[in-house]
Amino acid sequence: MIRTRLDELLRQRDFRLFWTGETVSGAGNAMATVALPLLAIKVLHAGPFLVGLLTACAYLPWLLVSLPAGALIDRLPSRRVMLTCDVVASALYASVAVGAWLGILRVGYVLAAAFLAGTANVLFATGYLVQLPSLVPADRLIEGNARMQASVSVAQVSGPGLGGLVVQALGAASALMFNAATFLISLICLLRIRSPDRARVRPPGRLRESIAGGLQFVGHDPYLLRITTWAALSNLGFGGYEALVVLFLVRCMHLGSFAVGLLITMTGGGAVAGALIASRIVRHLGSARALVAATTCALPFGLLTLCTEPGPRLAFFVVGLIVAIGGISIANVIIASFRQSYAPSHMLGAVTGTMRFILMSLCPFGALFGGALGAWLGVRHALWIMLGTVALSGTSLLNRAFTAHRDLPAISVVDPAPVRC
Repeated sequence: MIRTRLDELLRQRDFRLFWTGETVSGAGNAMATVALPLLAIKVLHAGPFLVGLLTACAYLPWLLVSLPAGALIDRLPSRRVMLTCDVVASALYASVAVGAWLGILRVGYVLAAAFLAGTANVLFATGYLVQLPSLVPADRLIEGNARMQASVSVAQVSGPGLGGLVVQALGAASALMFNAATFLISLICLLRIRSPDRARVRPPGRLRESIAGGLQFVGHDPYLLRITTWAALSNLGFGGYEALVVLFLVRCMHLGSFAVGLLITMTGGGAVAGALIASRIVRHLGSARALVAATTCALPFGLLTLCTEPGPRLAFFVVGLIVAIGGISIANVIIASFRQSYAPSHMLGAVTGTMRFILMSLCPFGALFGGALGAWLGVRHALWIMLGTVALSGTSLLNRAFTAHRDLPAISVVDPAPVRC
C-alpha cells in the first residue's frame, strides 16, 4: 500500500521534477564537502588548519544565515530563490575550478566560495521545505517528506564517497566542474515545473520583526518548543559522537581507514531505511505516537555502540546506530510534515529558519564538548555521555501534548501576534 502511494506521488510530474532537483542539488553539496578540501590540499598545499577553516566556512552560514533566511523566504517566491541558489552554487564551484586550471587560485577566494556556497545551501534547503506544501496535498505531506528525506539521506551517505571517486578519476579541479554541473541539472529540473510558485504572502512588519516573530512562535508553542528541545539535545549528543567516532574506531577498535569508512557508511543506511518506513509507521500509530516511539524507543539503541569490541562484536556498533539513526530519520519526516501543515503560511519560512538555526548551531558545540570530554575522560567514557544525551532526549516529548492523542494537530494553537522590535 505504501509503495503504491509513493509511486503515485512520483508519477506526478511536478513533484518528480522537484524531488529530482532537490536530490541532485543535495548530492552536489555532499560531494563538495570532499572535493573542495581535496582541491585545497592538492592545489594550494593546504595544511590541517586551513582545511578545518574551509570546513568551518561551509557550515558557518547555518549559524549566521538561518534566521534571516527563513524570514526572507516568506517574502520571496521560494522556488525562484532555489533557482538562484543553484545558479550561484554552480558559478562558485566552476570559478574555483577555472582558477585552479589557470594557476591563479588563492586561499582567500576558496574560503569565500565555501562560505557563499554554504549560504546558498541554507537558502535552498529552507526554500524546498517551504515550497513542498504547494506541490503536495496536505494528506500526502508525510509521503512527500519521506521521499525527500530518503534522497537527502542517500546524498549525505553517498555524496562524499562519490566526490572522492570523481576527484581520483578526473582530478580535483575537474571534479569541482563536475560538481558545478549537478547544480545546473537541479536548475533545469526546477525550471520545468509547471505548477505556479508558492504564493508570496507579505508578512507584517520588517525583516527583523519576522525573525523575532518566528523565535516567539517556536518559543511559546507547546508542540514546536518540545520538538525543538528534543532535536537540540539529540543534535548536541550526535555532534559529540561525530567528533569521537573515528577516534573510537581507530584507537579503541584498532581498525584501518577502509573499515572505518565502511562501518560509518553502513550506519548511514539507517537514515534511508527510516525515511522509507516513516509513512507506514505513521499510518499504524498516528503522527504523535509515532514521533514519541521513534524518539524514545529507537534512540537508546545507540548505546549498543559502547558494547563494541574488535571482531564479531563490531555488529553492536552497526546495529545500534542503524536503529538510532533510523529513529531520527522517522522523526525528521514527521516533524517536517507537521511544521508545514501547522505553522501559519506567512510564517512558515521564519518558523523553519528558527528551528534549523537552533538545531544546526548546537552541532559544533556538541563536537567541541565531546572532544573536550574525550581528552578528559577518555573516548569511550565521553561516548557514554554523548550517546546517553541522545538516548534521553526523547523524554522531552513525554507529556500530554504528544501522548494523549494519536495524531499531531494540523492547525496552530498559538496566535502568531506580530512582534515589534
